Amino acid sequence: MQRITRQVSMWLMLVLATFAVQAAQARELPDFTELVKQAAPGVVNISTTQEVQRRSMGPWGGSSQDVPEIFRHFFGDQIPFGPGQQGGNDGGTAERHSLGSGFIISQDGYILTNAHVVDGADKIVVRLNDRRELKAKLVGEDKKTDVAVLKVDAKDLPTLNIGNSDDLEVGEWVAAIGSPFGFDHSVTSGIVSAIDRTLPTDTYVPFIQTDVAINPGNSGGPLFNLDGKVVGINSQIFTRSGGFMGLSFAIPINVAMDIADQLKATGHVSRGWLGVVIQPVSRDLAESFGMKDSHGALIAEVAQDSPAAKAGLQAGDIILGVNGDAVDQSSKLPRLIGKVAPGETVSLKVLRNGKERTQKVTVGDWPESDQQAMQDQQGQGPQTRLGVAVSDLDSRQLERLGLDHGVRIMQVDPSGAAAAAGIQSGDIIVSVAQQSIDSAEQLASVIESVKSSSVVPVRLVRDGHSLFVALRLGGNE
Repeated sequence: MQRITRQVSMWLMLVLATFAVQAAQARELPDFTELVKQAAPGVVNISTTQEVQRRSMGPWGGSSQDVPEIFRHFFGDQIPFGPGQQGGNDGGTAERHSLGSGFIISQDGYILTNAHVVDGADKIVVRLNDRRELKAKLVGEDKKTDVAVLKVDAKDLPTLNIGNSDDLEVGEWVAAIGSPFGFDHSVTSGIVSAIDRTLPTDTYVPFIQTDVAINPGNSGGPLFNLDGKVVGINSQIFTRSGGFMGLSFAIPINVAMDIADQLKATGHVSRGWLGVVIQPVSRDLAESFGMKDSHGALIAEVAQDSPAAKAGLQAGDIILGVNGDAVDQSSKLPRLIGKVAPGETVSLKVLRNGKERTQKVTVGDWPESDQQAMQDQQGQGPQTRLGVAVSDLDSRQLERLGLDHGVRIMQVDPSGAAAAAGIQSGDIIVSVAQQSIDSAEQLASVIESVKSSSVVPVRLVRDGHSLFVALRLGGNE
C-alpha cells in the first residue's frame, strides 16, 4: 500500500512539475493584446482600381468580370482563366481591383504603404479601422525602395509610433497587422530571422527577414516590435506556392521614413550616384587581384562624364569603404552611396593595382534614363591559349560599341580555361591582367606571358555592360 501511495505521489509531483514548466514557458511568450489594441486604429486597408482592356471571354463563358464573387474576393486581379478562354480584346475597358495595407504616420492624413500596392492605380480608397472610407491621392512613390506616400483629407487621425529599425536584433519578437486576402486587421507574429538581407532585384533596401506569416494583401502594412513601435513595412515573401512559406521581408522603417520625408517635401527621391557598374569579388577574383579575402565592390565599368569618371575611378578598382564604413559585400555600396545627398563629397577607400588609396568623389544625382545597350558585330580570328577563337574590331565596330579597344570572342572551347571562367561567345575582351587588349595577337601574347596555374582578372563587355571574370590558366600549350 505504501509503495502504491509513493508511486501516486511521484506521479502527481511529475504532473505538477510539467504544468509549472508549461506555465513558465507561457509567461515567457509575448502577449500582443495590448499592442494590437493600441496600434490597430492606425492600420488601414487600401483598395485600388485601375482601368484595363477587357478580355472577351472568361472560364464561365462570359466576360472576365462575370465571375463568382468568391473567386474575385480571393484572387483579385489574378482571376484564373482556362486554356484557350482568354480571348481577345473586345475594345472595351474593365476595372481591375487590388488590395493592400498601410498605416497612418501623421494626424493630418499622410499614409505609408508599398509602391507596388498603388502602382498604376486610377483610384485609391483607404478604409480606416472605424470603417470610414476616404479617397486618397498619391503624393509620391519610389519604386527602387518600394515605398509610397498617400494623403487623405482628414484630421485628428490615429497614428502609429515610429521605432528605430537599426536597433533590431536577430531573434527578437515582431508582429504584423494587415489585410491578407482582404481580411482586415489580421494579426500575425514571429521573430526576426535576419537583418540587412539583400534580395536579387533590390539593391537599395537592407531587408528585415522574419518568419511572420505574410500573404497577398499584407503588403504595405506595419511590422511592430514588442514596444508597439513600427520597425518595418511588410513588402515581400519568398514563395514557390504563392502563399507564405516562412520567409517574409520588410523594409526597415528608417529607410522608409527617409524616403517618405523626401516624397512629402518634393514628390520624388534624390539619391547619390557614382556612375559605376559593380560586381562581387569572388574568391578567384580576390586571388587574381592579390587580395587575401573576398570583399569589396569591383568596378566593372565607369560611365562617361559620371562622378566616378571625373574623380578618376577606373574599371578594376575595388571599393573597400565609404566614409569609413566597410564595404564587405558589393551590395552594400549602392546603399551607402544612395544615402548621400547629391553634391556631397565622399571619401572612398579603393584598392588599385594591389595598393590601397583614398579617393574623394563628389556624388551626383541618379539619372532618369538607363544606359543604352550596345550592339554586337560578327568576325573571325585566331585561336589562343584561352581556348577561344577571337577577332579584331575595326574603328567602325569599336565606335558602334562605344569602345576604343578590345577583341571579340567568336567561339569558346567548352573544355578550355575561358569557358571555365564564364567567358561566352560574343563577349568583348578589353583587358587581361589589367593590360588593355587592342588585337588578337596582343591577347595571345599577354595570355602566353601569364604563368601556369595563375589567376588573372579579365575585363569583358557583354550586352553593353562591363564585368570582370577570374581566369585560371593551366600550363602553356
